[in-house]
Amino acid sequence: MTETHAPETHATDTHARPRRRRRRILRITLLLVAVLILGAAGAGWWTYSHLNGNIDSVDLDQAIGDNRPAKVVANAQNILVLGSDSRAGANGDLDHGSVSGARSDTAMLVHIPEGRARATAVSIPRDTLITRPECKDRDGKAVPSAKRVMFNSVYSLAGPACVVNTVEQMSGVRVDHFVEVDFAGFKGLVDALGGVTVTLDKPMSGAKGGLKLDAGTHRLNGADSLKFVRTRYGYGDGSDLGRIGLQQQFMLAMLAEIKKQDVLGNPARLYKLADAGTKSLTTDSDLASLTALSDFAQSMKGVNPETMETIMLPVAYDKVDPNRVVVAEPQATQLWDALRKDEKVPASAKDSPAKG
Repeated sequence: MTETHAPETHATDTHARPRRRRRRILRITLLLVAVLILGAAGAGWWTYSHLNGNIDSVDLDQAIGDNRPAKVVANAQNILVLGSDSRAGANGDLDHGSVSGARSDTAMLVHIPEGRARATAVSIPRDTLITRPECKDRDGKAVPSAKRVMFNSVYSLAGPACVVNTVEQMSGVRVDHFVEVDFAGFKGLVDALGGVTVTLDKPMSGAKGGLKLDAGTHRLNGADSLKFVRTRYGYGDGSDLGRIGLQQQFMLAMLAEIKKQDVLGNPARLYKLADAGTKSLTTDSDLASLTALSDFAQSMKGVNPETMETIMLPVAYDKVDPNRVVVAEPQATQLWDALRKDEKVPASAKDSPAKG
């Protein structure tokens, strides 16, 4: 359900400065994780145990084995963040249209350098054609390698550990931690807040089952928020690259709602958010507790939001199938080399021939 207001006449950073918005996405992610962690602060053992029990985990070393890149800079950290749409469990009750199975709709490799004073997040478009390495699926069954498969198909076929393996093989960057947020829990977060307000400078057409909205300001509930972040064909150029911008816009709006409601000062609402959030969370085994997540968040306190940067993996439209993209070279190699060596990403590594 949406509540529509008159369109705003002034531009805001949310939609007038998309590049700045992309630079802020990591800050939002970290703050939202911090909110979930703080949900257990000052609570009794039952509360801690309940929230702790909500978190699922994956043992990456066991699932991937020894076929992993060496870590180059000991104190740097690389975290793969996935937004998943499993179509199972609580997700089975959500409206998916004609789409079935499971997929990873959002993927970011977050690099936090030694010293932890800045950070870089690389968004990987889901339609990128990549080479999938030989993997093990969720049941430990071998999955053969394959060329020219869509990046998001790796999750549906073989699960999150294979996504980590794929990112490591395509980048040469060792992934230290993995965090997955399930969309069913995302819906619960929005409903626990009582909705999130977004502003559009142009209408969404509702094409192919997407959300239909006029230009202007709207209050979205959890179900409509899911449609908003999934919208592709009914807004902008209809590309997956454009959808990345919508997802980032929504995360900014969600953070603004948390600040507006002073959630940290409202224990009852804070607990609802923490409960919804941890139910949607899967991590690597080293982060699979509130204590471990809290310790990790504390270690990130020195990261300066003003120096954070989000980059889209440089891609070009595929010559055979223009509806897909391929990794652009030499930009991608320059980008991965900089992250692997904990060096500043050069401007040439940020130039993506395919634009959203």
